[in-house]
Amino acid sequence: MAEGKRKQQVFTLLVQLGRKDGDGLPAKATGAGLMCFASGVDEAEAVRETVAILKQAGTAPLDVTGYGTREDRLAEGQEIDPGEDELMARALAENSVIIAKMDPFYD
Repeated sequence: MAEGKRKQQVFTLLVQLGRKDGDGLPAKATGAGLMCFASGVDEAEAVRETVAILKQAGTAPLDVTGYGTREDRLAEGQEIDPGEDELMARALAENSVIIAKMDPFYD
């Protein structure tokens, strides 16, 4: 590893979306919550990349809550199921953002 180069990690992010024309959300939804796994050298980079990709996809990200890395979540006593673990490994291998779950919001 080159000196000064930081290692990529995967962060769990919860993104709240508002509505925007053509966003692909269900017609009566007022927004949505996305659980994402995003790679980055730190959480700030993972958030920036996730927001940029979601904007390019025509959505309206409003807020992002970070839940840390896999190790952070395990240290807090959270259980990570095999499906999540697989998606986290994929996000790291592909240096990408993976949307693991979408929950539309309704009033």
